[in-house]
Amino acid sequence: MPESLTRAVRWDTVVGALLIVLLLFSFSFVDGFGNALNLSFLIGNTLPIALIALPMTMLVVSGEIDMSVASTAGLSGAVMGALWNQGMTIEAIIPICLLLGVVCGLINGLLVTRLGLPSLAVTIGTLAAYRGIAQIVLGSDAVTGFPEPYLDFSAGRIGDSFLPQAFLPFLVLLAIAVVALHATPFGRSLFAIGASEEAARFAGIRVKRQKLILFTVTGLMASLTGVFWALHYSSARYDNATGLELSVVAAVLLGGIDFDGGKGTLGGAIAGVFLLGALQNVMSLLNVSAQSQIVVTGALLVVSVLGPRVARQIVVARAGHRAAAAPQLPGVPPPA
Repeated sequence: MPESLTRAVRWDTVVGALLIVLLLFSFSFVDGFGNALNLSFLIGNTLPIALIALPMTMLVVSGEIDMSVASTAGLSGAVMGALWNQGMTIEAIIPICLLLGVVCGLINGLLVTRLGLPSLAVTIGTLAAYRGIAQIVLGSDAVTGFPEPYLDFSAGRIGDSFLPQAFLPFLVLLAIAVVALHATPFGRSLFAIGASEEAARFAGIRVKRQKLILFTVTGLMASLTGVFWALHYSSARYDNATGLELSVVAAVLLGGIDFDGGKGTLGGAIAGVFLLGALQNVMSLLNVSAQSQIVVTGALLVVSVLGPRVARQIVVARAGHRAAAAPQLPGVPPPA
């Protein structure tokens, strides 16, 4: 099988191609999609998913998952609102919120790595716990009135372009994540852990420490997302980011990250994030109901799990066909 064809059936390549096709279709046939305000709105609404997708991709590659990220973001926003009501400066509040995210992620990581509990069960439990604490902290209040420079940064655009100001820091974080996952021993160890945790342990990889770091970083990024959410939408509430975890998981899996771990690329995950964001934006412009959008998201989640497996089976089948068709040397048995 030619190398170019092998790459063509890789699922992350397919997702990137689908994103390009969707963008070309939307610019050509969807009224209002291409104006600067809508594109800025699309990217700004997708950034919370993209921020959490960076560490979530690494978690899923290592064979784990964190379903509490949206609740951690909501708790971060609730604490931010409560401290703002008490008169603290935003410069003092943001580090406290980020530290809170580290604590939340550390709790998840310790429960998974030290007690040996499954991450799905643990983080579903902390999903409910962190959201409940957020409601206790802030109640049903909606806190507004944050400083204008921060609101402008989180929701404003770069000059007259369609790019949000917050997109540039995201690109920096994306570059750091790509290097960490694909060009460092730490990233290679995550793929090894996801492929076979026992083999990784025998190879000298400190599996528990690596996973604890991942959960902690995921909590940090979730809290950062909670701060960004409150500033972007100019409102801190305990229920901020409700349901965001499903969008993150759907986007990451749609991008070709194997739910069993050990496979995938960060580029594919980010392509999945923006494919999902662009599709939701197009459906909104076409006046598709919110219920129908949820159905589409659910269908994409199923496709995202099935698609990469089908793509790999195609590659394996073609490779087997090529091996069977190869000429055999005398006395050498054909491949099994």
